[in-house]
Amino acid sequence: MKLFRTLLCLSFVLIVSACIKSEEPNAEADITACTIREPDILKTALVNNDEIGKYSVMIMVHKHADITKITPEFTLTPGATIEPASGITQDFTNPITYTVTSEDKNWNKNYIISVIKTDLPTKYSFETLSSDDGKGKYHTFIEVFKGQEVLRWASGNSGYSLTGMPKTPEDFPTVQVAQGYTNNCAKLTTRDTGFFGSINKMPIAAGNLFLGQFNVLEAVGKPLEATKFGLPFNQKPLQLKGWYQYTPGETYKDDGKPVAGKIDEADIYGVFYETDDNLETLDGSNSLDYIHVPNIIAIAREDLPATTKNMWTEFNFDFKYIEGRTIDPQKLKEGKYKIAIVFTSSKNGAHFSGAVGSTLYVDEVELIAEEY
Repeated sequence: MKLFRTLLCLSFVLIVSACIKSEEPNAEADITACTIREPDILKTALVNNDEIGKYSVMIMVHKHADITKITPEFTLTPGATIEPASGITQDFTNPITYTVTSEDKNWNKNYIISVIKTDLPTKYSFETLSSDDGKGKYHTFIEVFKGQEVLRWASGNSGYSLTGMPKTPEDFPTVQVAQGYTNNCAKLTTRDTGFFGSINKMPIAAGNLFLGQFNVLEAVGKPLEATKFGLPFNQKPLQLKGWYQYTPGETYKDDGKPVAGKIDEADIYGVFYETDDNLETLDGSNSLDYIHVPNIIAIAREDLPATTKNMWTEFNFDFKYIEGRTIDPQKLKEGKYKIAIVFTSSKNGAHFSGAVGSTLYVDEVELIAEEY
């Protein structure tokens, strides 16, 4: 009997030990954010975790910044390490490769970190795709000046890849096509998200294209926060203009259910806002909420006709400045203001309402601005 009790106690200890076993080391090896220690030179740091094998951070700085002495500081996934170390001053005349190693030491990723001296371009032709697009990849629009990439447009394409629906680049919501107002253009289409979307209550994915970043790591858990709208801009925006075509899909759905008589709408808008310690970026939850977001200084947006089937139509929206809100010239010079330009094939697509098949074509867009 004594032996039985001893064995029973030993079994209990083993069971408890198994239950309180320490958590396994993290297997993720990501850069989730990047900042620069030097004051008043950082314009933005764009972290690309979406394209397998093409991980990168593009740090955009003011034209007069000294890029031979830049000190990047990285936020990593829990437990991960980086080499060269975060917080070390480097000469970024040429890109530098950093290696992130997971906490469990089994995984690593190489990130190409580059620094570009540039001002945000104000004319957008959608003629050029990123050269890292390969077979089976989605389209990523870039703007090029003197052979150098100066702007990378963001979209929700990387999030749509999670659905398993696309088989070719043309199956994604945001693609390049040749039927533009001038040569190529951007084509945004609201897509069905299939079984993945139905179980996650995300029945559609609107085609979108915007200045900013898309964080695929938040695409499922926090979809509105996954769209980070805006890039630093040091001029006063006056107008947003360009050309578009729009055809709504056949059946508008809200929460996956048809809404009789409702017709889908496209949306095109610009937002100019101030950043501070409390607001680094606007996202899908607040980009137009100027009542509750005092950082928003001006908005360029108007209702678009329900359809412009097969006919290029010009849009020209004035930036309307919110009464009582002004631009601080010193903060403007320091890059504390951002501009967001957003295109989407379904106006309420961020809330997964719209019509599958709604299609917006956009081309030859220009942001009119003046020195301030």
